[in-house]
Amino acid sequence: MKTLLVLRHAKSSWKHPETSDHDRPLNKRGKRDAPRMGRLVAAQRLRPDVIVSSTAKRARRTADEVAQHAGHEGAVQLDRHLYLASPDEIVDVVRAVAGGARRVMVVGHNPGLEDLVARLAGRSETLPTAALAEIRLSIRSWKDLKVSSPGTLAGLWRPRELPEET
Repeated sequence: MKTLLVLRHAKSSWKHPETSDHDRPLNKRGKRDAPRMGRLVAAQRLRPDVIVSSTAKRARRTADEVAQHAGHEGAVQLDRHLYLASPDEIVDVVRAVAGGARRVMVVGHNPGLEDLVARLAGRSETLPTAALAEIRLSIRSWKDLKVSSPGTLAGLWRPRELPEET
């Protein structure tokens, strides 16, 4: 049994239109929600063994905040292939970095993340910014992961649905 945590980056800023999409930072809400989601990960006892993030600034910052507030002990791995990745590309990255981990978190972007959750869990769910999905997979090795692997959506948390103290 393996667990994949799918986290969409927190809300980003559009304050400076000249900033490239890849370099957009978190806005005020994003800076609030990313640590909240890290505390939620800790409270739910979902601390990942591996965290891999898109190289986009908003995703990196989200991953760093979540890692810090969840008590993740390792470094956040960055992979440029996660920037605006398709479900197949996301699976390829997870298979490459997961090793012997039991629980892996991937931090990235829509629509790829929503599509991946729908394919693995067999149902569509919206993933607004900073949303977290927990998918349990009946696979022995991450090398066995495919976008068609049947999984169970064991949890779904959206920041706006959480109590303020989280």
